[in-house]
Amino acid sequence: MERPGKAVLIYDGDCAFCRKTAEWIASRSDPDAFEFLSCHSDDLAKRFPQIERLACLQAMHLVLPGGNILVGERAIPEILRRIRRYRLVAALFRLPGAGLLSSAFYRWFAKNRFHISRTPSSGMPPM
Repeated sequence: MERPGKAVLIYDGDCAFCRKTAEWIASRSDPDAFEFLSCHSDDLAKRFPQIERLACLQAMHLVLPGGNILVGERAIPEILRRIRRYRLVAALFRLPGAGLLSSAFYRWFAKNRFHISRTPSSGMPPM
């Protein structure tokens, strides 16, 4: 079971962009804020049988300490609230239309993440 207070971020550990994002989050958050778990881990099915592997390959999952699960773009505001110096950015997701825009962008990005992470001119940090 997850530790009290920690959210478990489940991500595609085979995706370079996803790994770098998890590292970025870990480096900017308090040690008690997150636990990171690759969806390729054998522990996924044991700890979170309600999360199908295929679903977590399509979108990150954030399991909150109380057991609620946020998927994809719905996890982003909570992740930002748990990162030092980014808590105020989470408020932008409450603006009118932000949910629709973030949903469309997240789905497009998740579908194209392997291609984007290999594109040198993508503006993303090097993998």
